[in-house]
Amino acid sequence: MPLQIVRNDITKIECDAIVNAANSTLLGGGGVDGAIHKAAGGGLLLECMRLGGCRTGQAKITGGYNLPCKYVIHTVGPKWKGGHNGEKELLESCYRESLKLAKEYNCGSVAFPLISSGVYGYPKAPALKVAMDVISSFLLENDMLVYMVIFDKAAYQISEKLFSEIKSYIDDRYVDRHRDARLERMRAVQMSQPLYGMERVHPQAASLPTAAQKPLDLESALGTIDESFSEMLLRKIDEKGMTDSQCYKKANVDRKLFSKIRSDVHYHPSKTTAIAFAIALELSLEETKDMLMKAGFALSHSNKFDIIIEYFITNSNYNVFEINEALFAFDQSLLGA
Repeated sequence: MPLQIVRNDITKIECDAIVNAANSTLLGGGGVDGAIHKAAGGGLLLECMRLGGCRTGQAKITGGYNLPCKYVIHTVGPKWKGGHNGEKELLESCYRESLKLAKEYNCGSVAFPLISSGVYGYPKAPALKVAMDVISSFLLENDMLVYMVIFDKAAYQISEKLFSEIKSYIDDRYVDRHRDARLERMRAVQMSQPLYGMERVHPQAASLPTAAQKPLDLESALGTIDESFSEMLLRKIDEKGMTDSQCYKKANVDRKLFSKIRSDVHYHPSKTTAIAFAIALELSLEETKDMLMKAGFALSHSNKFDIIIEYFITNSNYNVFEINEALFAFDQSLLGA
C-alpha cells in the first residue's frame, strides 16, 4: 500500500527516512521535534548545528543516527495566523520539498507526522487535507511507500461535515438492517408453523433434480464459469482507457502486487484490494458488487466498512486517499495493498 495511515510513534517507524516537524534553528524543540532529537542522540544535534537553520516551507536532510531509519528530513512548517498569510502554500511546500529530498536520496519509504498541527496551531482537518493532497499527487507519479504517522486519535480529524455525513449515512443503513432482521425473524417464525391441510415442502426441495431434470455433469458445470477477478480487472482497465500504472496507483496498490494479479488469472485478492481497484476504475455500485463477486466477496449493510464504501461510491467520490481518511477515522481497514 503506497500510502498508509498508521497510529504509532514516528521515532519507532522502520523506514528509509522520517520527517521531522522542526523549528527554523533545527536544534530541537518540543513535540515531534524534541522526541526525534532525543531518540536520535547527540550526533543529530551536532550535524544540525552545521546546517545553518532552515526557512519555513523548506527542508534539509541529515543522518538518522540512533533512529531506525537512514535519514531524518527536517522541514519547518508555518505557524497558523488565520489562514490568510500563505500558510497553506508553505505547508504544501513542506511536504513537496521533503518528498523531493526523499526521492533524491533514493528512499523507498518515508514517514511523515502531521506537520504544523501541534504548537504551531494549524487546524488538524485542513492540515490533514494538505498532507494527503500533496502526498497522493506525488504517489501518482512516483513509486514510494509513504506513512502518515498519527501519534494518537485526537491528533487525527477529518472534516466535521464529512464525519457527520458518513455517520448519518451509516446510522440510516443500520436502521434498515435492523428492520430487515426483524422481518427475517418474522418469516422464520411463520415458516416454523404447520400449514392447515397442507404438507410443508422443505425450501431446498425445489432445487432437487427430478426424473425430468438431470443434474449437470462436471464438464458442463465448469463451462458455465464466468470470467475471473483478474480477467474482469484487466478488461475494465482497457475499457476505461487507463494504463496499468494509472490504475494501480489510483488504487493505492503496490506495483509488485499488481504484477501478480496480471500474471495469475486465478488470483484471489483481499476484499480491500478488490474494492480499491473498483474505486480506481470509478465503477458504479452495481459494477463494484459484480467485481467483488468475482473475488468471492459482497457488500452489505452488516458492517460500517461496507456502508462507508457505499457512501463514497453513491456520492461519486473515487479518491482512494480521502476514502482511507474516512475509514481510518471510523477505525476500519484501509483500501489498497
